[in-house]
Amino acid sequence: MALPRLRPITNQLGEDVTGHLPDAAGVPGTAGWRAEDDAVWRLAVDHLHVRGNDGHTAYSYGLARALCDLHPEADRDVVLPAIILHDTGWSRVPEEEVLEAIRPGGGRPDLVLRHEKEGAAIAADILARLGHDPVRTTEIVEIVDGHDSRPAALSLNDSLVKDADKLWRLTPHGVDTIMDWFGLTREQALVLIGSRVHDHLFTDTARAMARALAAVAGIDSAPQRVALG
Repeated sequence: MALPRLRPITNQLGEDVTGHLPDAAGVPGTAGWRAEDDAVWRLAVDHLHVRGNDGHTAYSYGLARALCDLHPEADRDVVLPAIILHDTGWSRVPEEEVLEAIRPGGGRPDLVLRHEKEGAAIAADILARLGHDPVRTTEIVEIVDGHDSRPAALSLNDSLVKDADKLWRLTPHGVDTIMDWFGLTREQALVLIGSRVHDHLFTDTARAMARALAAVAGIDSAPQRVALG
């Protein structure tokens, strides 16, 4: 999948306007990665190359950070490491069986549980190596161990991890990825995704985000948009 463009193709105005841009500090979405989370990412990323979990995790991190901004009572020192580590356990499931775990019309709950248990062990190891706070480490490991299979949330922190994980599916990257997982058209993928997201979120904030993301995703396959090329 092509990466988003980081540089313009042209400057239609023909003038340099960068000197008139506001300070990025305080503008939502411009903060990027925290240094302490990058340290977790560097140790986790080798466990995230299965099923495109590296890209999934990166986008989920951004969504989790936005949810934390809107829920200042949450502990981002729990939420953000947890979202980075939540799917590391898929690296210890045979790759050819990974999609069987979540396929429409079937599924392998045993593999879902296995990836949670393995992910919890990986999370505990990585956080110990980084000297992470032991109390927060315990909470992070508990969140990872059950992030998919546990129907109820343990806490607000757990709710935000679960919500960020699901919201990714409605992003353009998520829709593209799920289309190729199961050979679905964009419209079909959005139906599947919507059935697994909207009624399974824990916070009103995430539900609002989901509606907005779904609105954009739906327009991507609308004939009026497709006709524009």
